[in-house]
Amino acid sequence: MTKMIFVSLPIADLNASTAFYSALGFERNPNFSDESGACMVWSEAIHVMLITHAKWRTFTQRPFPPAGTAGHMLSLALDSRDAVDSMNLAAASHGGQADVNPVDDQGFMYTRDLADPDGHLWAALWMDPAAMPPAGQG
Repeated sequence: MTKMIFVSLPIADLNASTAFYSALGFERNPNFSDESGACMVWSEAIHVMLITHAKWRTFTQRPFPPAGTAGHMLSLALDSRDAVDSMNLAAASHGGQADVNPVDDQGFMYTRDLADPDGHLWAALWMDPAAMPPAGQG
């Protein structure tokens, strides 16, 4: 089997979260989706499992993080600065929040962070490795 990552996220509203991730460019895989969760595909190797709180409770009884806290941030590499800006606009227009942290523009790398409707953090980034400063000079 090809190596893949499935990121599971507890969500409060399955329809709202599915619409949000669709607006960011994820595609819903109906084979792994039902009334308790949706598999949202970013690439052949990266899938996000949106799981209702009720279903999440069948996996763990650990408490949900308090609103406004961050236990992790996931990053998605995009093809251009414009794609980064478009993803943030889509986040803000579909129930999420754009620019939850200051924009980071280092010339060779451009990052804007967003949050989904449940507050899960994502970094949308573009990078030009050829323009990176040599090691120790950045």
